Amino acid sequence: MSNEPTTRTPSRWNGLSTEERQRERRNLLIEAAFELLANEGMSGTTVRAVCAHARLNPRYFYESFTDLDELLVAVYDDVFRQLKRRSADAVNAAEDDAAAMRASVAATVHFIAEDPRRGRILYSEALGNEALNLRRVRAGATLVELVLQDNSRRDVGAQDERIGRLGASVLVGGFSELLLAWIGGRLELTAEELIDDATEVFLAVWDATRRLHAAD
Repeated sequence: MSNEPTTRTPSRWNGLSTEERQRERRNLLIEAAFELLANEGMSGTTVRAVCAHARLNPRYFYESFTDLDELLVAVYDDVFRQLKRRSADAVNAAEDDAAAMRASVAATVHFIAEDPRRGRILYSEALGNEALNLRRVRAGATLVELVLQDNSRRDVGAQDERIGRLGASVLVGGFSELLLAWIGGRLELTAEELIDDATEVFLAVWDATRRLHAAD
């Protein structure tokens, strides 16, 4: 029998506080769920699969999430926050209304084109899970409010809330359907073609809402 001391494998949690360890494990679970949901879909995204992908004991799952739906919503929220930040930065840098519309469309399309997994989570996979679909609907409502806020900041016309909300809802909902078709291959356009065409259509819709208000 060897008298040499046993060498212990360093833990990946060495040097981290309890709070830091929990935060790191939570992030690992979100990253693992992102990979599985985007690549395997809902059927391949289970608590066991997520823990295996993250190389974590399943008991660690429940220190951060009550169930799989809560984790999936956290994944969706993380991707949506990234998109919202990207779009807001682009719109804020725009000089006029038309440029702001194009900037918002381009930021979203490029965000998805850079990593198609983001689009699958935000649009495709969200349709297959009740919790995710509710989050998708809530995200759409958030985007409508952001459009209205941006128009107010830019003093876009004198639209009343009813007409403004109608136009914003059509833009957000229509763009969501366009992206869903594009991601699914039913809309055969390059990213730049999609940006050009969508911007032209959306500007026409927005002009129509202004005319509706003027005629009221």
